[in-house]
This record gives sequence, structure tokens and C-alpha cells, in this order.
Amino acid sequence: MATTTGFVLGGRVGELLFLRGTSNLRKCNCDIGGNKKRVGQFRMSQSGSNSSSRHNDRQSFDVAKYDEERLRLDAETRANVAAFAIMEQEQESTRPGAWKWAIRKRIWDTLETRNIAQEPRPVHHRIPNFRGAADAASRLARLPEFQAAQCVKVNPDTPQKQVRFLTLSGGKTLLTPQPRLRTGFFSTLKAADLPPEVPIIEACTSGGAAKHGTPIELDAPLKVDLIVIGSVAVDPFTGARLGKGEGFAELEYGMLRYMGAIDESTLVVTSVHDVQVLEEGSIPTEKLLIHDVPVDVICTPTRTIFTKTTIPKPKGIYWEVLSPQKLEKIRILQVLKNMIEEKTGQKLPSGPDEILPPTAARRNSWRGKRGGSSSSTRR
Repeated sequence: MATTTGFVLGGRVGELLFLRGTSNLRKCNCDIGGNKKRVGQFRMSQSGSNSSSRHNDRQSFDVAKYDEERLRLDAETRANVAAFAIMEQEQESTRPGAWKWAIRKRIWDTLETRNIAQEPRPVHHRIPNFRGAADAASRLARLPEFQAAQCVKVNPDTPQKQVRFLTLSGGKTLLTPQPRLRTGFFSTLKAADLPPEVPIIEACTSGGAAKHGTPIELDAPLKVDLIVIGSVAVDPFTGARLGKGEGFAELEYGMLRYMGAIDESTLVVTSVHDVQVLEEGSIPTEKLLIHDVPVDVICTPTRTIFTKTTIPKPKGIYWEVLSPQKLEKIRILQVLKNMIEEKTGQKLPSGPDEILPPTAARRNSWRGKRGGSSSSTRR
């Protein structure tokens, strides 16, 4: 597995981990202001509101406009990423991870040509929705680890919508990220906290989660028992996984490790169609990057696969591989980086420059009067 020398912020209080390869770790306790305090203690302004203001926010939250804006941004981002992927393949880019695009394209093409793909289509440059996604979710829900879990982190993509429903309807806490971390960090939802008139399935959409979820802070006391992650392709033996190529699942995992909400033993599960399960060795593990997240279990509509992964899971946020361009696009990482540098008196390393496809800025027009009209598709 490819490694890098650098600086990773781990999940333990007041502790920085200096990485040298994959096995040699040195620990350095940080004394902040004369006392050992949690390095990650800060509050996002949107998370510090009281219950009354949160209620008012929910009353004024326009789900239709939120979905309309989200779909516009998603379409623009996918178009930009598609052009970027073509450029990398045509130029035979040597950028780490560029080789993954050929595998992704083959899977997306197969899902479309065999009509396995489901809306939203086309599935290219998405975590693809597929026929049988609900069956795969049912298999996942039968896992003893899922049944015993109290808090489950699930990605916000369409094929995992049924997993989010089963999480909430099972009385568990659902932890879900803001799409592409555009408007914040994570939100938690519980079925018991929903207004009586709101069906659980509504809270399983991106707009419903944004409206009814409770934003959390980086210093929130949180324990996640199971992680469900979306995938484009997976290796059934090594557990190697490819996402859609934007890297947000890896950042989300790293931030949860930083918070101490998860550790190496936390089970990572993905639900995919059988055609997304590759032949063993199709994803070269020696080319994987240090922040790539492997999976422990794969659930398809027809089978449950327990991988034999030995790929180390990321131990936190690898600042030395996070480009300034990527950092600039994610506000919560900017705040976190500035806070750590201020508290420790140490400047965190920065990754090399990279060319990223441009993304549009959210206008937040959905925080207006309740209601509105839109025929946008919810996921």
C-alpha cells in the first residue's frame, strides 16, 4: 500500500500522531494553554443554536428549494468531474489515483447498458443506484453488528436510502453528512424526534435530513457503532473500494477518527449490485492511497461477503496529502486546521497543489418561507 511521510491528527485527546510508513508511529502529547485539553474543541456557529432557534429554522426550511439547489449543484459538479476524468485519462496523468477512472467507467457503463441502473440516471460520476438496492439493504440490516448498533453513519446517496430508513425505523440514531460537506459537517436524526406529521421516509432524503437533523460539533461526545459507505466498485477479497472520485467519504471517515467516534475495529459495510463486485485483485492494493477506506463487509441483493481485508484504515486527517485547493472548498476543514494551529502553535503541513474541477457555490435560497414549489427528485 502506498504510504507517505507526514502528519496525521488522531482521535485521542491532545495527541498528535506522526506517521512514518504504515507501522512506525511516534506519539506527542500537546500541552495547550498549560492544560491538556481536547485539540478538537470548537463550535460551528450553526451548531450552537438552542432548541427554539432550531425549531424556527425547521419551520422556515424550504425542502423543495433545498432539493432544487442540491440537484443543480450536483449536476454541475458531475459535469465538471466528468471533464476532469476524461482529461486525466487522455493525458495519462501520473496523479495518484488517476488509474481508478477506467475501473469506475467500466462499472458505470455496465450498469447503464444492462439497465441495472436506477434513477437518478445516468449513474456516471455518482454512487450508482441499482435494481435490488432495497434487497441489499435488507441483507445489511440482518447483520448482527447492525442489529446491535445504536448509532449508524450512512452516506447520503440514493442506493443507501433504504439503509437510512431501516436505521431510523429500527430506533437507532442515524448519523449522516451534509452532501459534499457543503453546508456543514454531520447531522443526527432519531425517529422519536421527528414531528408526528413527518413520515420516517421523508427524513431519509437529503432535504429531509437537512431540515430535521440536528447538526453536531467536532467536540460532540459521539460513538458510531457501524459505518455504511457507498461504493462504485469493491474487491471481495481485499476489501479495496473505489468511490465516485471526489474523496468526501475518506474525509468523513478521517474526521470521525479524529473525533474518537470510531476506531480501527469499527465495521465498515457497503451495499452494491453484484456487478460492482470485481474479481479478486482487480483493484491493486499497492496503488491505494493512505486515506483510502477499505470495507469489511459487502452486501449485494443476492449475497453477503465478508472480506479478508488487511488494508489499514485511515487514522485521521492526513493534512500532508490534502491540497490547498481541496481545503479551500471545505469550510469545516479550514476552521479545524486554523484551530489546531492556534492551539498547538504548530503549523500543519499542506499537500501538493492539484487541479480540481470547479464547483458551484450554494446560494442558501432554501432558508426562506416554508413551502415553495419544485418537482425535483429527492434522494
